[in-house]
Amino acid sequence: MIDPDQDPPKAVCGSAEVGALAHLYRAEVYRSTIWRQRLDMTTNWAVVSTGIAFSVSFANEQASPLPIVLVGLLSAMFLVLEARRYRYFYVWKFRARMIEITNYVPILRGQGAQIPMDKGTALSDDYLRPRHRISSMRAVGRRLRRNYGWLFLIQGVAYYAKIGMHPRDVTTWEEFFHRAHIGPIPGWFALLAGVLFHLGWMAFAYYTWRLDKADKRITADYLDPELASGVSDDNQ
Repeated sequence: MIDPDQDPPKAVCGSAEVGALAHLYRAEVYRSTIWRQRLDMTTNWAVVSTGIAFSVSFANEQASPLPIVLVGLLSAMFLVLEARRYRYFYVWKFRARMIEITNYVPILRGQGAQIPMDKGTALSDDYLRPRHRISSMRAVGRRLRRNYGWLFLIQGVAYYAKIGMHPRDVTTWEEFFHRAHIGPIPGWFALLAGVLFHLGWMAFAYYTWRLDKADKRITADYLDPELASGVSDDNQ
């Protein structure tokens, strides 16, 4: 790290260094693009699986709502898998974003092609000691808030609509609970488990959102578009 008592570090502005950094940036963007596609692939699996479950459950009035329950569990598995992929994607995104902010932003502002070594320390440290830039918990929370939360909401609405509409509109709570039973599992227990599941992921999404907001690391500021331009040398 940079010693604040020393003279300010010089900027590298040679054509060889700038050219090497341009090739490095291209490689990091390519990596992040590949992992971005992998993220989309997992989401597509969850969406397609949900569509198939809906088609089976709503195929006729006598069809069971169980496929909707099962696809919810399958989507949870996809969520964990996608969160793992997101952690790798975030490594490449971090590197590409750091190069953009520390090199290309000064060029676009007319400050010349310079690489401020103090602002590049976080990037060089990451190459020396590669590590994930985000925890598994926060990765799950982000994918939950951006994609899977909406998917779980749709699945929940579809499930309660199915047992409330088929084979005919429900008229009593007793009938509603009876339709929700799954084999030997009573309906009230199945409904309670569903409510707890949805309340659980909502609470988890909110908790991880608070964790993201509380992240005050300088590298987090770099990756925040609203804060990137305001990061000062005093924070290095």
